[in-house]
Amino acid sequence: MKKTLTILLLLLSMVAGAQHEGAERMRQQVFALTRVMYHDVVNPPAAARFYAYCMLTAYEIQWQCDKKLPAFQQRFKGYPTLNLHPDSSFVDVSFAVLYGLLETGKTILPSGHLLEEDQQQLTNAYKNRLSQPVLDSSIAFAKLVSRSIMQYSRQDGYFKLSTLPRYSIRGKDSTWRPTPPEYMAAVEPNWRTIRTFFLDSARQFQSLPAVSFNSTKGSSFYQLTHEVYETGNKLTEEQKLIANYWDCNPFAVQYAGHMSVGLKKISPGGHWMSITGIVGSQAKLDLANTTMLYAIVACSLHDAFIVCWDEKFRSHRLRPETAIHRLIDEKWKPLLQTPPFPEYTSGHSVISTTTGELLTHFLGDDFAFTDTTETYIGLPSRQFTSFRQAADEACISRLYGGIHFRDAIENGREQGRRISSFIINKLKYGHKLQN
Repeated sequence: MKKTLTILLLLLSMVAGAQHEGAERMRQQVFALTRVMYHDVVNPPAAARFYAYCMLTAYEIQWQCDKKLPAFQQRFKGYPTLNLHPDSSFVDVSFAVLYGLLETGKTILPSGHLLEEDQQQLTNAYKNRLSQPVLDSSIAFAKLVSRSIMQYSRQDGYFKLSTLPRYSIRGKDSTWRPTPPEYMAAVEPNWRTIRTFFLDSARQFQSLPAVSFNSTKGSSFYQLTHEVYETGNKLTEEQKLIANYWDCNPFAVQYAGHMSVGLKKISPGGHWMSITGIVGSQAKLDLANTTMLYAIVACSLHDAFIVCWDEKFRSHRLRPETAIHRLIDEKWKPLLQTPPFPEYTSGHSVISTTTGELLTHFLGDDFAFTDTTETYIGLPSRQFTSFRQAADEACISRLYGGIHFRDAIENGREQGRRISSFIINKLKYGHKLQN
């Protein structure tokens, strides 16, 4: 009896070890997606969309193999009905999940072909433990699910964006216009037309109105503008570090003489996807819970960007840089380069609060972690005592960076809270994730 129990415990330990290995490999494959988006300079809302469909593929494969898991994705609008019932003796779940998310990434990303090497490395890593028939069956199953998710993605309105009217600059003093040094056109002005996952519509959680433009000294708007100006002029070294850490602007450009150099950075959504992987590994989540957490975060990021972009291109509000040049100091420069789209509400405030609240729900409000995301571009890691602390720091970083007014940050944070609360209630999955 004692010998039998020992063998059973050993087998359970081996299964748990394989699951944790699969979860860590998941983190590696998600970073592979980030690496390709970094290469392609994918804009923030599009990056969230790409992550969402890749992680939906991974979770759909996981769910098809274990239907005791929550079926939240089955309630998405227009979601395909897949009743595949894979033979567990011929499909390795861990390998199929990882291969499938790369397969969708390979198809959906502009430079997705760069993921072929990652797929081959993944296959080689599993060759020693899986027979060739199981490898082949797992790949075939992963590709089948990926094709279904890709077909679903083609119906979300993304491919109609190029047929919609281009953004035209409003002639009012209060409205957004391109900013130096590149004076880029507005990014994704029609993103509100993209289909949501959890939310009912882009306008479901409209923000409070922005403080109205008023050039009179002493007006509420002038005070907001002056706050950005004064904050930017008196930044501490810590505030500069925080601003740069959460910059996440893939459009940044630096000039050296007559030459412009693009400064590639991870997108805001990519930063929070990285945090999700870091804390999932720290919590020792198994592959199923890791995949589910990634999928929920990715789809929520996608929806939060749609809500935020709907507000941006309804309010058309000018950036602090433009307002300060007009009202206070025409030579002033923000610490960070101003992103190429309207100011209100703050995108990082909306999506960081949304994600921070979701991670708090699933992993606890006192989950301390070290974020190493930005070491990829040479910035030091940062320690946080909770997800809310990290999200709040991401929010205020936009004031330090000189790219957002305070009301856009605070009202963006409130939008994020409302979005996350709705998603949590819709998930009906109340307990914390654990191994």
